[in-house]
Amino acid sequence: MLTSHKEKKFNNIPLSVLDLAPINEGSNPSESFKDSVELAQHVERLGFHRYWLAEHHNMPGIASSATSVIMGHIASKTNHMRIGAGGVMLPNHATLVIAEQFGTLESLFPGRIDLGLGRAPGSDQATAYALRRTLNMSVEDFPNQVNELQDYFSDEPVSRVKAVPGQGLDIPIWLLGSSDFSARLAAQKGLSFSFASHFAPAYTVPALKLYRDNFKASKELEKPYAMVGINVIAADTDEQAQYLATSLKQQFLNIRRGNAIKLQPPVDNLSDLWSPPELDALKDTLDPRTTIIGSPDTVKRGLEKFQEETQADEMIISAQIFDQKARLRSFEIISELMD
Repeated sequence: MLTSHKEKKFNNIPLSVLDLAPINEGSNPSESFKDSVELAQHVERLGFHRYWLAEHHNMPGIASSATSVIMGHIASKTNHMRIGAGGVMLPNHATLVIAEQFGTLESLFPGRIDLGLGRAPGSDQATAYALRRTLNMSVEDFPNQVNELQDYFSDEPVSRVKAVPGQGLDIPIWLLGSSDFSARLAAQKGLSFSFASHFAPAYTVPALKLYRDNFKASKELEKPYAMVGINVIAADTDEQAQYLATSLKQQFLNIRRGNAIKLQPPVDNLSDLWSPPELDALKDTLDPRTTIIGSPDTVKRGLEKFQEETQADEMIISAQIFDQKARLRSFEIISELMD
């Protein structure tokens, strides 16, 4: 294992990690958080650039619901890697609370915190109501919420209410999306943009083109900066990687059935559990361009091809792998492909 803290790159771009803090079948959130700390420390040593966690609610298989809390825990257990939210679903929250939470994180870990924002509620209506106590907040209010948040972080906020900590802190804001809405808004506001290619592959290239063609320079960013999400499951052989990937495939199939459960162990044959139409539906979501499964050579070719197709400035990698040792090994293999 590498012990150096030097950041590495793949074909001159950084690679980062998206952790969904999976809760395995037979396990619990406490074990999930221990695994996340181990993974974060591992990928920091391996030279990855940033480590993001995503907000999900009412999902038995994902432990990162209190995103800012687990971010602080991960940041305290690592040394230099950027730690971020990929992302906070802003319609679920009062913008002041997010400004204070991330102002606190930035004050504790200066220069290491990213704030990625999504506009989807990331949950059903009952969960959205439990979070907000009202359904009056619409995703169409998202641009105004982003404006409010930027104001709270500014040196001289317009609002009479101040974010303490938060005011005057330089916390990079990213907009996240799986359609053209956030691409347009990120371009308009001159913010970094991250596209969820790992589950919306068909819209990736059009969204990135829209973002780049309409980008307006801002004090935050002089030129567009686009990061793409990608699933990568690497193993020493293609066959082993395909076996490990059955956990990811089961997760997506269960979501399609409306059956939210913990991350399942890999199986020898998915067709024993799922119908042919359900398995065919996976092809649209887990496109081979954005879900790369295989040996080091297979992964290298897949990453190179997707980078060439998207001209991404950065790629962020998700790896829903049931076995922790196999998950660590997957990122180790990826790091060996980096310069």
